[in-house]
Amino acid sequence: MKDILIAITGAELDFEMARSMARIIARQENSETDCLAWSDARQGRQSPSSVQCEIKGRPDWEVYGENHGGRRKIVFNGGEYVFIHS
Repeated sequence: MKDILIAITGAELDFEMARSMARIIARQENSETDCLAWSDARQGRQSPSSVQCEIKGRPDWEVYGENHGGRRKIVFNGGEYVFIHS
């Protein structure tokens, strides 16, 4: 899986803005991309949230995304928001 790290400064970044930007970035390489998993550290939310597949300390939503075709992990502001796209 390819990690794409993005730092946003000088503007307030919220979940919807980060999700939209992640979709645009993912579509640069694959116009048919889907968001398979995500994390919103600010609100303490992630999706999927009920899987039990933590491996070597990695969170379950991240393992799920990678094992279900995730090819890009787009990380904003050091993990504030993370999106895994196919």
